[in-house]
Amino acid sequence: MSRRVVITGMGAITPLGHDLPSTWEAIVAGRSGVAQITKFDTTGYRSTIAAEIKGFKASDHFPPKEARRTDEFVQYALVAAREAVRDAALPREAGVGERTAVIIGSGIGGIRTTTQQTLILAERGPHRVSPFLIPMILPDTAAGMVAIEFGLKGPNMAVTSACASGANAIGEAYEIVRRGAADVALCGGTEAGIVPIALAGFAVMGALSERTEAPERASRPFDRGRDGFVIGEGAAILVLEEREHALARGATIRAELLGYGATDDAFHIAAPDENGDGAIACMRQALASAGLAPEEIDYINAHGTSTPLNDVIETRAIKAVFGDHARRLAVSSTKSMTGHLLGAAGALEVVLSVRALETQCIPPTINLDDPDPECDLDYVPHTARPAPLRAVLSNSFGFGGHNACLVIGRAGQGTA
Repeated sequence: MSRRVVITGMGAITPLGHDLPSTWEAIVAGRSGVAQITKFDTTGYRSTIAAEIKGFKASDHFPPKEARRTDEFVQYALVAAREAVRDAALPREAGVGERTAVIIGSGIGGIRTTTQQTLILAERGPHRVSPFLIPMILPDTAAGMVAIEFGLKGPNMAVTSACASGANAIGEAYEIVRRGAADVALCGGTEAGIVPIALAGFAVMGALSERTEAPERASRPFDRGRDGFVIGEGAAILVLEEREHALARGATIRAELLGYGATDDAFHIAAPDENGDGAIACMRQALASAGLAPEEIDYINAHGTSTPLNDVIETRAIKAVFGDHARRLAVSSTKSMTGHLLGAAGALEVVLSVRALETQCIPPTINLDDPDPECDLDYVPHTARPAPLRAVLSNSFGFGGHNACLVIGRAGQGTA
C-alpha cells in the first residue's frame, strides 16, 4: 500500500518578498513584483522589465567566501530551504539525514556565472576562469548544497524540465517518499535567470512582454491585451514527509500532497500542443493518482503565463478535463503578480496553493481588464476571494512540451 505524503514546511524568496509570509501578504493584496530591470543596462533590449528580487544581499545570508563561490540560484535555494526547515521544525538527530531526500529543479542553473566567466575567458584568458565555475553552474548544485548544509544523505538530484522543473521536482520527491525510499524530502525549484543573454534570447523568440511603459501591468494572463510573459527569479522549497513519520514527531501538517501527473506534448520545442492533449493527459493523470473526480477540485492555480498561445490552450484543456464543472471552478494565475520564475515557478505555485488551502482564500489574477473571449472561465480577477477549498490543482507546462500537475488537499479534510 502506498504511503501518504504530507507537507510540513515551506519557504520562499520571491519578487514579492524575502520569505513566505511577506510573499503571501503581497499575493492577497494583489501587488505586482514587476518593474524596470536594475541588474544591468537594458539599452537596446526589446523588453526591459522583469520581476526581480528586491534588496537581496548575499552577505546578509552567507559568509563572504561562500557568497563568492555560489551562484544566485543556489543562494536563493538555500534561503528558501532554511525557512522551510525552520517551518517544519525538522530535527537533525541521527537517522533523519539518511532518510531525507533533496530534489530541487532549475531550468537554466547558474547562467549568471556562465555569462560572467565567458566574458573573463574572452577578455583575460583561460587561466583566469574561476576554479569554482563548474560547481557554480551545474543545476544539481542547489540540491547538493542544501544537503551539505543540513546533513541530508538520502536521494539527491536536480530536475530540469524547463518551466515545469519545480513542479516535477516536487512530484518526483512525492514518489520517492510514497514508495518508501525516504521518509522526508526537501524539494522545489530555484532560478536566477535575469541576465542579459536570457533576456535577449527570450525576447527575440517573441516570448516576453514588451509592455515596458507600465511594468506592473505587463503580466496579464487571460487578458485580450497580453503579449508575453515577464521573466522572474526566486526559489520555493517544501518539506514533504510520510504522514506517520510526521505525526510521530508531532509535526504540524499544512496540507497533503494527493496526486502527481507528468506528460509531454511531443509536439514542438517551444510551443504548446495546439489541442492541449499533453496538458489534458497530465491533469487527468494527476486526478487519477489522487483518486479524485474532477468535481472534487475547487481551485486551479493555472500555468497562466500571459502568452497568447498558453492561456487559450490551457483554458481549452481545463474545459476538456472538467467539463461542466469548469464553469464552477475558480482558476487564477499568480504569475500576474510574481512574473514567471521559470524553473522555480511550479514550486512557488504549489506553495501558494497550500496557502490558499490554509487560509481559504483564492489568489487573484491581476490586470485582467479585458478578458479574451476564448478565455471564459472564472479567473478571480483583480481581488483575492474567500472560498471553501478542499482540494486544488497546480499546473506547470514547459518548453519542450513538459507538463507537470500536482493535486494538494487541505489538512484535516478527509486527507491528513
